[in-house]
Amino acid sequence: MVAAHCAARGIPHHTFALALARGSAVQERARAARYAVLGQWCHEQGLVALITAHHADDQAETMIMRLNRGAGLRGLAGMRSRAKVPGCADLSLLRPLLDWRRADLLAVVEAAGLTAADDPSNRDSTFERVRIRAALSSSDAFITNGFADSARHLAQADGALEWAVDNIWQDVQQTAEGFTWNPPPGLPQVIAMRVLERILAAFGRCFPRGPSLVRWLATLQEGGVATLGGIKGDGRRTPWRFTRTPERNDKG
Repeated sequence: MVAAHCAARGIPHHTFALALARGSAVQERARAARYAVLGQWCHEQGLVALITAHHADDQAETMIMRLNRGAGLRGLAGMRSRAKVPGCADLSLLRPLLDWRRADLLAVVEAAGLTAADDPSNRDSTFERVRIRAALSSSDAFITNGFADSARHLAQADGALEWAVDNIWQDVQQTAEGFTWNPPPGLPQVIAMRVLERILAAFGRCFPRGPSLVRWLATLQEGGVATLGGIKGDGRRTPWRFTRTPERNDKG
């Protein structure tokens, strides 16, 4: 359908076919596969950004799903208007329609004499997002644009935390073995956790979040030693020391 519309208007268009193995979390895996193939295509075309049509209703659904999972500030900030394409750190992801309602976009499509696409999976209640969407649309107790506004405010607060972490990061010292850090007294836990995330990332490790990171920080604050993501943190004295754990040799 999209190919036909583009051809009729002389708009360059590419179609990609994805094949997913059967299994659980199909929507999540499909999302990752889409970003992977689109990111690769953008690189091949020499593009610097990928633009998606996520809108305010998508944002509201995302925030409720993350609330249900007990997400923190970073997660509750929802989708950002400007981010990075997952798996492509050098490719910008732009979402210019986050302030638009689904109904408003549908009206634009209809005014152009087009028929909006109807994806059957959007009515499949086995998917969490579909159930959340049904709950939002069945009650006037929810104000979708309010979710979008809150997400924007939370994103600003998240940015303020990152600004604080940027300043704290200057106190992290690189050594021959790894890193050292002497956290200032009274440093809020959320900032300390983000500094630890950056230390793990500096080692080239994907940083864990949630309970495992909280436990790691607590151990260091208690003057203990603990390993997370292959990185040993030693809090027995200040500054704290972070080094790689020795590679295991299972051949013996």
